[in-house]
Amino acid sequence: MPKSRSRKKAPVYIPDELAHLAPVPNESPRWLAPLMVGAFLAGLVWIVIFYVSGTLYPVPHIGAWNMVIGFGFIAAGFTLATKWR
Repeated sequence: MPKSRSRKKAPVYIPDELAHLAPVPNESPRWLAPLMVGAFLAGLVWIVIFYVSGTLYPVPHIGAWNMVIGFGFIAAGFTLATKWR
């Protein structure tokens, strides 16, 4: 059985306007990882304090909204985690 001929690919053409643009950075800013971990920990600590205090703290008189605030910190941590490279 005869071998098929290998096809040569045409070189990729990059317009001059795009060739001089700055490349996308390959690493995250230095502040991203500490802020991400801090947001995760802040949310965790907020929720633990809420349960340990018998739903009185960290902010009294807002009740279960303390859970929303704690999960908000955790959601912010996940949002920052998507930016991490």
